[in-house]
Amino acid sequence: MTGQVRTVDGRVAGRRGQETRQKLLDCLREMLSTSPYRDVKVIDVARMAGTSPATFYQYFPDVEGAVLEIAEEMAKDSDTLKELVAGKSWAGKSGPTTSEELVDGFLAFWRKNDAILRVVTLGAAEGDKRFFKIRMTVLNSVAKPLAEAVKELQAKGQADKSLDPNAVSGALVSLLASAAEHQKAFTSWGVKVKDLKPNLAPLVYLGVTGKKAPK
Repeated sequence: MTGQVRTVDGRVAGRRGQETRQKLLDCLREMLSTSPYRDVKVIDVARMAGTSPATFYQYFPDVEGAVLEIAEEMAKDSDTLKELVAGKSWAGKSGPTTSEELVDGFLAFWRKNDAILRVVTLGAAEGDKRFFKIRMTVLNSVAKPLAEAVKELQAKGQADKSLDPNAVSGALVSLLASAAEHQKAFTSWGVKVKDLKPNLAPLVYLGVTGKKAPK
């Protein structure tokens, strides 16, 4: 961890303090992957980190405050999702490849951050503006460049100009997010996770270009 880190009472944490704080976050992240968010207690996180609840409260006001720290770090990392769309070509044979890489990268990001994203989605659905903002940061990292891609295609006469680029990108990102959130559920429908990309990618390509993906 780099940069200046402060305790709850405003003191600057030293190197060991920063390491302890990060260890608490790492343990909380691990617990969220196996336990419901509201079942996670400060004493359990502290015990896993080999420290005390008092130490936890030096760095975070409560479990929710620590969860928000993890969620904000994840939101910053989502900025890399822009690279899957921005500046990519949707013309010719490049289009299907761009679509496949977007789907693959988006699903991979969701799998990597599944535990914290479940908490973010829950908080956003319950009306918590903090979690809603974080969720939108993640989704906008793809939605905005997708909308720009549609606009560029429309300007070149390669896409239906009657369509609203923002509506198209919003619909496609909603599709991707829903599929990503249900990756584990697909198995109950007899669908293998590895089959998601080849079936989702043509839908994304169709949404962006208005054409069926070339074979």
